[in-house]
Amino acid sequence: MVIRRVLAPRIDFGALRRELGLPEGFPDAAQREADQAAAAPPASGVDRTDVPFVTIDPAASRDLDQAMHLARRPGGGYRVRYAIADVAAHVRPGGALEEETWRRGQTVYLPDGNVPLHPHTLSEGAASLLPDVDRAAVVWTIDLDADGATTGVALERARVRSRAKLDYEGVQAAADAGRLPEPVALLPEIGALLTARGLRRGAVNLPLPEQDVEPDGDGWRLVLRGPVPMEDHNAQISLLTGMAAADIMLAGRIGLLRTMPPPKPEAVARLRAAAAPLGVPWPDGVGVGEVLAGLDASQPRAAAFVDQAAELMRGAAYTAFDGELPEQPEHGGVAAAYAHVTAPLRRLADRYATEVCLALHEERPVPDWARAALPKLPEVMAATDRTAGAATRGAIELAEAVLLEHRVGEVFEAAVLDVDAPPNGQSKPGRPPGGSVALDAPPVRARCTGELPLGERIQVRLVTADPTQRKVIFERA
Repeated sequence: MVIRRVLAPRIDFGALRRELGLPEGFPDAAQREADQAAAAPPASGVDRTDVPFVTIDPAASRDLDQAMHLARRPGGGYRVRYAIADVAAHVRPGGALEEETWRRGQTVYLPDGNVPLHPHTLSEGAASLLPDVDRAAVVWTIDLDADGATTGVALERARVRSRAKLDYEGVQAAADAGRLPEPVALLPEIGALLTARGLRRGAVNLPLPEQDVEPDGDGWRLVLRGPVPMEDHNAQISLLTGMAAADIMLAGRIGLLRTMPPPKPEAVARLRAAAAPLGVPWPDGVGVGEVLAGLDASQPRAAAFVDQAAELMRGAAYTAFDGELPEQPEHGGVAAAYAHVTAPLRRLADRYATEVCLALHEERPVPDWARAALPKLPEVMAATDRTAGAATRGAIELAEAVLLEHRVGEVFEAAVLDVDAPPNGQSKPGRPPGGSVALDAPPVRARCTGELPLGERIQVRLVTADPTQRKVIFERA
C-alpha cells in the first residue's frame, strides 16, 4: 500500500454542499420515525447470535452494513456467512422516513461529515452492525466448493451480534503477521479463489489508488492511498453475495440489477494498441482483467494504462425487471449478473432488492411496496449517483486548489496519465493540446497543457490554482 499525505489549510466545504443542494437535516416527521424505530428494535427472525460475526470497514466508519464469518465445511469447501443490516425492518413503507430516503437516494460523503441516507440514530446506531449489541440482519449463507464455485445459497432474517469492529489496515497487519482472527482467517484464501474465478470469467478491476481528503487537526490532508490486499479480498465477498442475489432475481423474473455493457471489442483493441508503447506486456489469450491485475499502478506507465482502461467501464446503470428478463442482464466489470444488496444503510436500492430476494427464496409473493418501487429506482439512483460523484470530485478539487493556491509558478514532477485524443486528430477550437497529469507530491491530479508524452515523467509548471472555481491547471515546463 502506498500512502502519500500533504497537509492543507482549513477548508470550508459549505459552498459545495449548497451548490449540490444537499440537505442539512431530516424533516421532523422522518426524524421522529427513525427515533421511534431505534427505541424499539425489531424482533427479527431466527437467533444467530452464536455466530461470531465481525465487521471490516474504514477505521472511522460507524455506518456498518456488513459483518462476516468464514469457515471450512466438513466435507470440503467453505461456508460464507454474510450478515447485512436489515434496514427494511426499521423503515415503515409509506412513512415519512421512507419518503425522505427516496429524496436522498444514498449517503453522500464529504470530508467535513456525511449527508446520510438515514438519520444517525439508525445509520450509526440502532441499525448499524456495531460490536457487542444485538442487531436485525439479513444473513446470506453461501457454500463454496474447494475451487470457490457456489454450491448453495440461503438467506434469512436473523438476530446477530458482531464480536469486533475491524479496520482494513489492522486486518492487513494481522494477515501479514499470520494472526487473523478466526471469523476472517480464511479471507485471504477465499478472496484469492474468488478473484481468480473472476479473472477467468473476464472480470475487470481497475487497480487505481484512491485520492481522499481527511481531517488533520485544524486543517485537512490530501491523501493518495492504494488498496491493501485484504480490502480486495473483502470486496470479493460482497461481489459473491451480489451475484447470488442476481441469480435469485433472474430465476424469479423480478428484481433490480446493477448492469454495465461488456467492453466493446474496438475499445479493447485501442487499449491493446496502447499497451506496447507504455511497456505493458499483453500476451495472446490473456484478458484485460488479467493484464490489469498484474500491474503496479504506482508506476507512471502502468498508471497511464489503467487510466486508458477506465474507458472500458462505461454505461453502468440499474436495470429493473418484472416478468420479462432484461436483454442485457450482466455487469461488464463483474462478467456476470450482479445486484446491489450489501449496503442498505448507505444505498436506497439495496433495501428493495434484498426484500425481493427474501420473498423469492421463501417462495412467497414479493411485497407490493417493494414491487412498486423497482421501476422507479433506476432514475433515482442515477440522479443520486451523479450527486455523490460530484461531491467527491468537488471536495478533492477544492482541496487541491487550496493546497496549491500560493504556489502558482512553481515547477513539479508529474506523470502523464492521459492525453487528449480527438476523433479527427485535431483539438477543439480554442482548446490547447494537453491531458491529465498526476504529481508525485503533493498527490494532485489535474489538467496540463502542452504536447504530453503518455506514461512518461515530465516537469510541469502550475499556472492556475483557483479555490473559487475549484480549478487547477498546469503547463509543460
